[in-house]
Amino acid sequence: MSKLDSKTPEGPIKDKWTKHKNDINVVNPANKRLIDIIVVGTGLAGGAACASLAEMGYAVKAFAYQDSPRRAHSIAAQGGINAAKNYQNDGDSTYRLFYDTVKGGDYRSREANVYRLAEVSTNIIDQCVAQGVPFAREYGGLLDNRSFGGVLVSRTFYAKGQTGQQLLLGAYSAMNRQIGKGKITMYNRHEMMDVVKVDGKARGIIARNMITGEIEKHSAHAVVIASGGYGNVFFLSTNAMGSNVSAAWKVHKRGAYFANPCYTQIHPTCIPRAGDFQSKLTLMSESLRNDGRIWVPKNLKDVKAIQQGTKKPTELNEDERDYYLERRYPAFGNLVPRDVASRAAKERCDAGYGVNETGEAVYLDFKAAINRYGSEKAHILGLNSPTEDKILELGEAIIEEKYGNLFQMYEKIVAENPYKTPMMIYPAVHYTMGGVWCDYNLMTTIPGCYAAGEANFSDHGANRLGASALMQGLADGYFVLPYTIGDYLANDIRTGPISTDLPEFNDAAKEITDQLERLVAIKGSKTVDSFHKRLGEVMWNKVGMSRNAKGLKEAMDEIKAIREDFWKNVSIPGGIYELNSELAKAGRVADFLELGELFAKDALEREESCGGHFREESVEKDGLQKGEALRNDKDFAFVSAWEYKGDPRDAVLHKEELEFNDIELKQRSYK
Repeated sequence: MSKLDSKTPEGPIKDKWTKHKNDINVVNPANKRLIDIIVVGTGLAGGAACASLAEMGYAVKAFAYQDSPRRAHSIAAQGGINAAKNYQNDGDSTYRLFYDTVKGGDYRSREANVYRLAEVSTNIIDQCVAQGVPFAREYGGLLDNRSFGGVLVSRTFYAKGQTGQQLLLGAYSAMNRQIGKGKITMYNRHEMMDVVKVDGKARGIIARNMITGEIEKHSAHAVVIASGGYGNVFFLSTNAMGSNVSAAWKVHKRGAYFANPCYTQIHPTCIPRAGDFQSKLTLMSESLRNDGRIWVPKNLKDVKAIQQGTKKPTELNEDERDYYLERRYPAFGNLVPRDVASRAAKERCDAGYGVNETGEAVYLDFKAAINRYGSEKAHILGLNSPTEDKILELGEAIIEEKYGNLFQMYEKIVAENPYKTPMMIYPAVHYTMGGVWCDYNLMTTIPGCYAAGEANFSDHGANRLGASALMQGLADGYFVLPYTIGDYLANDIRTGPISTDLPEFNDAAKEITDQLERLVAIKGSKTVDSFHKRLGEVMWNKVGMSRNAKGLKEAMDEIKAIREDFWKNVSIPGGIYELNSELAKAGRVADFLELGELFAKDALEREESCGGHFREESVEKDGLQKGEALRNDKDFAFVSAWEYKGDPRDAVLHKEELEFNDIELKQRSYK
């Protein structure tokens, strides 16, 4: 085991990034034209990086497995993006955003990275406004914002409709301008199969044309992995089914360390699972928690009646409802961080208080907000004695203005009117804080290979506050990578084009071809999806919201058995050199079957609870925090970075010790 160097600059935290930018090498505009950069993935981080790097003058090659640049993650959420603008004068600042993010991540993040993220957050908003992103505005003309889970200030900016989608459109308009100029070469429907190293440096990738099946060699002076997270290791998640770990996993197998795989976020405001045939779970915006109150019935007889359909939630009065988040976490109430809210929902449902047929749902109720907004509007209109119906009418109109798209989506899926009947929600796998380890410059342990956005091991730590993924993706793509990659590429201005005829490219292409031929030759009897579902079931039941040593050891053995069965019995119709979605899917599931075991191994090694990683053996035994996650800072204040050694259980642990100089380490409390 070795200790990792994060290459964090020296000096006071508020000066680190400025000083670093002053000290790094730059490439002059004429020389940038001589340098190729490959970007794998075109979501927020990849799209922003492509646009920025091409605008700077680099020759960019962008790869997306969809038919056009887009993100594969859920865009159904109204979502938002954080920035320390302090428009509300409620005390927000760069330091407050930094503090909230480190605390929200349960003190398992790198201080310098988080401070940089908070520092550039205001730039992101200005960048996106300039791109025409339609952020909501309040009456004074300033951008409007909300509070998302885990913070006591309003810093989350949101756009009409889906914020993530609007931010993407801003990035893609910039991207398309550069595609039009020939500065970005776009490879749609291409999937990265491997990274190619020449003299130890990342010098290109092997990609598969998903239409023709052709195995292609592409060279560059640096490679950026921006391919998102690995939530689909659970099969059901808020990600689209195409979201995968493959690009990140391939660089891991070539020498990039994979960090903190056990840090996975469960999002509390998802529409509950409806059956065994779903391919994804629908995420609804966390902004709903600004106005919705979360509760379950106090009495089990009411729960049974609701489950059987003989009673409606609207029939229960206030004394018959348990607003459990407000009860347990009075300082934050419904706005506690995602990991806390999710575990609390699970605890109530496990205790038998779940309110749908499966017993896995809690209520998100807007009645109080509708009455509050309706009364306020009636006052504005000068209605002295408005009827209850009038107050409801006015209040519902305001809620519709704020969350109408989400309410409409919910009604179409669940067939219930959420204005009249409380929504049902339940936690679901959403975001992965683990990923490819990278240093302060976003470089992995492979020289010349960078990781950005959700693909890297995340600035956030063991949990992520709402709306911070968009912040990190765009910060990495627009404001970090363009600086740090230049420092590395400054040494490549005389390198010239890199030939794809080098032995390293030919060997890597042959390895990929051999692997694909091996897959299609199995001719087994079981579908790819059946293996993915089996893996997902093990992950959810034994490596999900709550983990223990016994379950994790069982999971590792069970995942290994599924993986062995996969390579003996998977059925893949068709061949390699054609459009073959099952073959593409099989490659991804093969990677998940390796990652899943490493995930469980990492969770087993980390004998503490922190953020999205909850070990049942590590909880507060008594006092105000009884039952809450108990961190162990003495033994586990480090990043787990795993080196590939073939079988996942043989992976070697390397530690990056985390230092906290600007924030005091203490147990999180939201009470």
